[in-house]
Amino acid sequence: MNGAALGPDTTAAAGDAGPGVRRAARRVAAQLLGLLPGRADWAAVRRSPRRDLLAGLTVAVVALPLALAFGVTSGLGAQAGLVTAVVAGAVAAVFGGSNLQVSGPTGAMTVVLVPVVQRFGAAGVLMVGAMAGLVLIALALARLGRYVRYLPTPVIEGFTAGIAVVIALQQVPAALGITDAHGDKVWAVAADAVARFVTHPRPAAVAVALGVAALMLLGSRWRPGLPFSLLGVGAATVLAEFAPVDLVRIGTLPQHLPAPSLDFLDLGAIGVLLPSALAVAALAALESLLSATVADGMTVGQRHDPDRELFGQGLANLASPLFGGIPATAAIARTAVNVRAGAASKLAALTHAVALAAIVLAAAPLVGRIPLAALAGVLLATTVRMVEAGSLRAIARATRGDALVLVLTFAVTVIWDLVTAVAVGLAVAVVIALRAVARSARLEQVPLDPSEHSAEEHALLAEHIVAYRLDGPLFFAAAHTFLLELSDVADVRVVILRMSRVSTMDATGAQVLGDAIDRLRARGIVVLLSGITPGHDQVLDALGVADELRRAGLVFPDTPAAIRHARAVALAPAARP
Repeated sequence: MNGAALGPDTTAAAGDAGPGVRRAARRVAAQLLGLLPGRADWAAVRRSPRRDLLAGLTVAVVALPLALAFGVTSGLGAQAGLVTAVVAGAVAAVFGGSNLQVSGPTGAMTVVLVPVVQRFGAAGVLMVGAMAGLVLIALALARLGRYVRYLPTPVIEGFTAGIAVVIALQQVPAALGITDAHGDKVWAVAADAVARFVTHPRPAAVAVALGVAALMLLGSRWRPGLPFSLLGVGAATVLAEFAPVDLVRIGTLPQHLPAPSLDFLDLGAIGVLLPSALAVAALAALESLLSATVADGMTVGQRHDPDRELFGQGLANLASPLFGGIPATAAIARTAVNVRAGAASKLAALTHAVALAAIVLAAAPLVGRIPLAALAGVLLATTVRMVEAGSLRAIARATRGDALVLVLTFAVTVIWDLVTAVAVGLAVAVVIALRAVARSARLEQVPLDPSEHSAEEHALLAEHIVAYRLDGPLFFAAAHTFLLELSDVADVRVVILRMSRVSTMDATGAQVLGDAIDRLRARGIVVLLSGITPGHDQVLDALGVADELRRAGLVFPDTPAAIRHARAVALAPAARP
């Protein structure tokens, strides 16, 4: 009897589970298809293929010594670094979410890998890379990549400046001709190299590094389209061959890529290696997404897809161990070179990987003659271009909180590492933002205000005018939601932004406000501002937000004056559709 009673319920449960499983499978399949590249992703390739090919070759020259050095530092050897740059670089270029990213081995990643090599050997590193790839793909399917957009602007700018200093410090030994410098941190290695240089100076290496850097920086102002990095490296190589100087060269390179293999798989080690795999995945996600954000800021009109970028990095880290490569991530140094060289599509990053593979197969002896000091000069020039001094000064002048976050993120990046720097910068930014919100919250009686035109605002919609009143804080945690909502307005000729109720504004909020104004104006919508308080005026002026509106007379002290001007604009013949 009990069996008969339970039978229908069990059957119904099984019947309900079937459609649920199928719906979940269809949902995952749809998400996966949304992460794959489509025709639109490659439309940019046809616009300027010559520039992309040249940019890819330029990045390959810069990436070659980095790949070799990071492979050696990881403990798996130079060939592992080169394989990573070729395999992971190609896969991430095809499947990633940025047109500008260049992926491969990085210095930050070796910090996590060295203990794994010491404890588990080379097979452990390969296993960690594959596991990290699966974690990144899971993050992409969960659509978690988009949350990096909530990082405050001072954190991103401080991180970028700190990375530029780290890259410059990494070049000090090669620029001084020192090959045996030691230290736990990059600044300690640079200091040791300087101490050894003082004892045994090598002026030829210094002259080559500074000469290549000066040629790139001065040449880019004279003729921005010429590949001065290639010219500088080529000239330095020729001079080193015929001049009576002793310069350290790249050395012998392997002339083949290994065959794919799954020998490193050890399912029994998953539990032990999981913490290292999670650390590698977190570092790869953070560094790649921040690099993509920085690349977007260095260009006009380029925007990356964070979830697809995680997916591409996940596939790259799954493919790299098959050929003996180490975990990979996008690198700001190579990406910055790519952008500065004129890249506009994925073809540049793919060309970089193909060029490195060709070097391995055909030109290894020739490339082995390049002086390391010349490549150090290329990266020194790149670090100078990475730092936007005007942006740093503007954020430092915006508010004391923004300046503190900027300085802390920069200092921790240089002294410790990237992940710690972002964690510290974000934590301090959250504390400052919450403190500002708490201080702005107050209880007061609000009298009837004749300037409140809520009924009139609805009537204005018929005249293709919309008025928004911004209430409360406009800081990094809410700024992007505001931008998305404001950018969706349609069938409107004039937008009035009422600022009198904004209680708090930081640099990120002001920058997003400027982006929203630019987007609206690009669509032919006239933007008016009203009721800006003196405290917020300081932040807007420091970042240059609304400067054009002020010059055009589109900033008003109160809402009624703005509405009168909006009606005059909406009735003008030029404003009619």
